Amino acid sequence: MYNYFFTLATLALKKLLNFHLPSLTCLFEEKLVPLQTFLEMYIRRLTYLLLVLCATSVMAQRESLDSLAHTLTLDEVTISARRRDEPVVPVQTLQGERLEALSTQSVADAARYFSGVQIKDYGGVGGLKTIDVRSMGSNHLGVFYDGIEIGNAQNGTVDLGKFSMENIEQLSLYNGQKSEIFQPAKDYGSAGTLYIRTRRPKFDNNKRYNVVVTMKGGTFGLANPSILYEQKLTDNIHFSANTEYTYAHGRYHFRYRKVMPSGLVAWDTTAVRQNGDVNTWRAEAGFFGYLPDGKWHVKGYYYDSEKGIPGAIVNNVWKNSQRQWDRNAFVQANFTKTLLTGYDMQVNAKYSNDYMRYLNPDTTLMYIDNSFVQQEVYLSMAHRVKMAGAEAVVPTWQASPLSWDMSVSADYQYNTLDGNLANFVFPERHTTLVAAATQLYWKYLRLQASVLGTFVKDKIHQPTLTTPTASAQKPQFTPAIFFSYQPYLKEELFLRAFYKRIFRMPTFNDLYYTDMGNISLLPEYTTQYDGGVQYDKHFPKCLLSDISLKVDGYFNQVKNKIVAIPKGNGQYRWQMMNYGYVEIRGCDINASATFALPADVCLVIAGSYTYQKAQDFTDKSEITYGGQIAYIPWHSGSAIANLRWHGLGLNYSFIYVGERYHNSANIPANYERPWYTHDLALSYDLELRQLLHEHKHSLPRLHFALEINNMLNQQYEVILNYPMPGINGKGIIKVIF
Repeated sequence: MYNYFFTLATLALKKLLNFHLPSLTCLFEEKLVPLQTFLEMYIRRLTYLLLVLCATSVMAQRESLDSLAHTLTLDEVTISARRRDEPVVPVQTLQGERLEALSTQSVADAARYFSGVQIKDYGGVGGLKTIDVRSMGSNHLGVFYDGIEIGNAQNGTVDLGKFSMENIEQLSLYNGQKSEIFQPAKDYGSAGTLYIRTRRPKFDNNKRYNVVVTMKGGTFGLANPSILYEQKLTDNIHFSANTEYTYAHGRYHFRYRKVMPSGLVAWDTTAVRQNGDVNTWRAEAGFFGYLPDGKWHVKGYYYDSEKGIPGAIVNNVWKNSQRQWDRNAFVQANFTKTLLTGYDMQVNAKYSNDYMRYLNPDTTLMYIDNSFVQQEVYLSMAHRVKMAGAEAVVPTWQASPLSWDMSVSADYQYNTLDGNLANFVFPERHTTLVAAATQLYWKYLRLQASVLGTFVKDKIHQPTLTTPTASAQKPQFTPAIFFSYQPYLKEELFLRAFYKRIFRMPTFNDLYYTDMGNISLLPEYTTQYDGGVQYDKHFPKCLLSDISLKVDGYFNQVKNKIVAIPKGNGQYRWQMMNYGYVEIRGCDINASATFALPADVCLVIAGSYTYQKAQDFTDKSEITYGGQIAYIPWHSGSAIANLRWHGLGLNYSFIYVGERYHNSANIPANYERPWYTHDLALSYDLELRQLLHEHKHSLPRLHFALEINNMLNQQYEVILNYPMPGINGKGIIKVIF
């Protein structure tokens, strides 16, 4: 009997060793056995061999010790892992080293690398920077800072140039809405969302504090020191504080050249951009707590700036004297906890106070000295209940079991606006949002659906002849549905589609701005259709270790578009009207590849491409009918290549914006040439502990970086008559304790 089992074990071992290890799937070995199949076969055969060896040992003991009479029982072993939680909603993310390596000063600079995004940049270090996603307008983008939306009831846009990259660890852009149903109702209320996540304290090697001191300096007189301090108060409560100061005189040379449609050069000159100085200070502080099955945080934010507004170069005017002051402050809090098995609750709260003053001292145009104060109070509560199923912890080659969640969230927001305008009505707005959503995961299918109810009530405190009452807005109910399907469980291939209808409310400026507001305005509606595919693949022990490809085609409609049109016969008085209708057809492509090169060299290459045909179908009698809308290129894209070797990093980035028009009348006089930029960044991380062969945690880590932007000194304009900087650079020194 012993010889029989020994022979059986020998045959099993021989069969196992005859299984060729080179059959691992690599980049050019598509016909060989896939890695996952190999692992399954390997585990099965190894288990079989162990069983045979154990049985052999038992039988040998039984032959030598006949008195041993017991049965050996082996417990069943299941090899499991949590399935990858692929988002149902298309998402683009920049984080970690990849985000830090980009040559960016603000959030707007980093957002340029997302597909489907167009930046409106009015030039200079402190120039206004807004983004437009899939040509629906910047008002349709919700910007969330650590999970709570940044509001602007006055004009609906968020200046992303105000948000520094110094304390930010992740940017995520969603088309439609975030791929999560356990969230506030506000998260359902935009056509697209940009999530800004700041750094949370993390402590390694039993450290109780972290200190990061950074100094940046560069062209345009840039001086930008900052300091970050993190403290572990207890094991479950952490504290973080971050402050930053930025100064720049903002002067840079540019070439201004105008070519007529006939090819004749109207002018060609070189000048210095004036009145682009910036003086800002930002401070943040927060407490972060961790509970059993929960967490919370409280954060305070303050931003104070004074900056010049360079203005447009028109009528041979090369210098402007407009100034703007901003003071933004808010306090926000979040509490999330699992109260019962299958029941979670989330509470958010925020208070913000925003002051803005605009000064135009030039009396030859019009003397203006306007100031505004916005206040906002925001409260939210969200509930999630697990209706069926449990956490999906299954073998990765098996289908997901049934998991069904439902959520309900309710938000209340109160906004006021005070200003020193003549005949100002001092509006206030009460907004209630209620959202119900469901999420279903079953086998190959993932489904999310939601409906949002929005109830708005405005009130004015000083009625006027032109604005005797507040705007009356009807309740709005808007649905959304998202679908994802994984045809092959052994492959990270996902097919997805979504439909969403949403709107944006007219802002205080749209409705109540003196001599321009129109209280009869209707909401501006968008309808989105999207279909796409995503494929990810990991190749262990191969030169090409990871690839990712995302392709999305979409069709958007924007109705009741709010635009300013001339009022009466003159061109000096304007009024807001529901006048526009736009159709957008487009395609977004994102691809990335990671190479594990010899000698511990890592190379990451990523690229994005966007095609958009955004047409104005407002009025058939106008020359603008069917034209590409202003500043939307047909073709645009970006590319990034990041090379890392131990502490040394080299990053190259490229931005391209194709031909476009600065007016929906697509005539030669409105044509704008393509532009592109090449940026290069070199960085080095130095560990003093390794250099000095010390193990003391008190020794700091040093980070050095040198950035060169627009290396080829491309002369271009994002917005007509607002020239952008040519070649410029920046140096960074960071000390990490």
